Amino acid sequence: MKKTVFYTLLCAIALTFGACDLFKLDNYDEPAETIQGVVVDVATGEPVLTDQGSEGIRVRLTELSWTGVETPDHNPDFYCRPDGTFRNTKLFKGTYHVRIDGPFIPLIREDDRGVPLADESQTVEISGVTDVRFEVQPFLKVELLGNPVVSNGKISVQVRVSRAVSDADFRSKIEPMGSYDAAFLNVTDIQLFVSYSSSVGYRARDDRWSSKIEYAGSSFNSLLGAPVTIQSTGTIPSGRTVFIRAASRINYDTPAGSGTKRWNYSEPLEVIIP
Repeated sequence: MKKTVFYTLLCAIALTFGACDLFKLDNYDEPAETIQGVVVDVATGEPVLTDQGSEGIRVRLTELSWTGVETPDHNPDFYCRPDGTFRNTKLFKGTYHVRIDGPFIPLIREDDRGVPLADESQTVEISGVTDVRFEVQPFLKVELLGNPVVSNGKISVQVRVSRAVSDADFRSKIEPMGSYDAAFLNVTDIQLFVSYSSSVGYRARDDRWSSKIEYAGSSFNSLLGAPVTIQSTGTIPSGRTVFIRAASRINYDTPAGSGTKRWNYSEPLEVIIP
């Protein structure tokens, strides 16, 4: 008898809660809207080459469609592809604030009191496939010059690093943000990333062969615009095909104060090891 009463009560409770919204199936549509875009140099129209990882160009979306939320949380960050394009296909329809951070003059700038100085981010309606384009001022232009030389399993290549934004323009945009330091403009290193992957970069590199040259203070200034020779390390096995890419960065965090100094990149290049 006790068991009968217990099961009767259990069924009644289940039926009661089953009628509640708490137990209704989630019948919302899966997020299926797309945002896609490209980041280009405002001076040349060329894509800003990057790394496909947290050291590359970060894309941050914040949905503004929710009512009653004064400071909505941003969506999970994602990153540009190495060619400076980005795409996210899992979004709900709505109004979004779109911000990017990378190796270029920050699009959102404030002084040290939080007073806005500039805001070149975008607010867009995302529905279907939405295209956006950001025109930015990269810090550096990095180029591979001529053909690499391969000898005894090592690759030597010439790299040219030049300013993509003038010293004066950089200072006019960054100094009003506060705590300006002329050392921000110092080129800190040149990297030669080597990998079996065509998306070669910091996140897709082989440490056995990748190399770097570091520069103290302003010592690189005399080399701006001049060819610099850099060589891979180790010995790449004969008969292999690898990809190389050069990168360089300045002594400035983006976003400011984040501690992340992002590289500007060259185009990747395929190299056959004889």
